[in-house]
Amino acid sequence: MKASLSQDGVVLNERDFFKDSFTEAELRELLGDTHPADVFSWRSPSARKLGLDKDTVSPDELIGLMVEEPRLIRRPLLQVDGHLVVGTDKKAMAEAFG
Repeated sequence: MKASLSQDGVVLNERDFFKDSFTEAELRELLGDTHPADVFSWRSPSARKLGLDKDTVSPDELIGLMVEEPRLIRRPLLQVDGHLVVGTDKKAMAEAFG
């Protein structure tokens, strides 16, 4: 994906959030109106070990967990003109870059 975006002339500002973790405030700002459950990596082994119930876990809990353990954040996160694109959703990326 990175290569195709570069070929399309998109300039990326990258951040390795495993090395440079998000603070809670940074993550909340990045999420904006996006619900934390939409960014939480529910299928990851780290998430499955937690045994969370999607229907009862609070947004604040999810944010705290993602700040504590970056593996729980779906990747990639792309912020385009204030809009957050999560994962490799081709339709969302086409809309963001179209």
